[in-house]
Amino acid sequence: HNRTHSFPTRRSSDLMRNIAQNILKREKMSKRKSWYVIVIGSGRFGARLAGKLSYEDHSVVVIDTNETNFDNLPPEYTGFTIQGDATDVEVLKLAKAHKADLFLALTDDDNTNFFVSQVAKDIFHVPHVISRVYDPANLPLFHEFKIETITPVLLALSTANKMLEKIAEEDK
Repeated sequence: HNRTHSFPTRRSSDLMRNIAQNILKREKMSKRKSWYVIVIGSGRFGARLAGKLSYEDHSVVVIDTNETNFDNLPPEYTGFTIQGDATDVEVLKLAKAHKADLFLALTDDDNTNFFVSQVAKDIFHVPHVISRVYDPANLPLFHEFKIETITPVLLALSTANKMLEKIAEEDK
């Protein structure tokens, strides 16, 4: 018995609307200025963010001391990789740090992230520097030197608090 399935018109129009929205979103992203981005650290977070930026047509270079960490980069990543120590100014010169629009220090070590962020700001004059900070106790130092920060512990706590507030509201 041969059965032919057809999708309802409403579902087809929803699908077409989603496709059109995605095309428009992609066009809007492509009209945005393309950045030259340097990512320090190709762990789970650094690799995913590098992949996202690369997919959005930015020029991305990822630096990591451990070559196997480049395996974390997603298939859509089309940028460059440099195996090396980003605390070595010569490695940052090789990455053309002086041309960077955005510098992301995303290793799992606050000292490394602070040092390379300072070098990016003060030596290479990168206009936008963002650093991952694992220990919230280190935040005042980063802020004193005007380095933008991402702090996973604080982000997780904020999300957990929102969830707990939602549960508390439901229990009223």
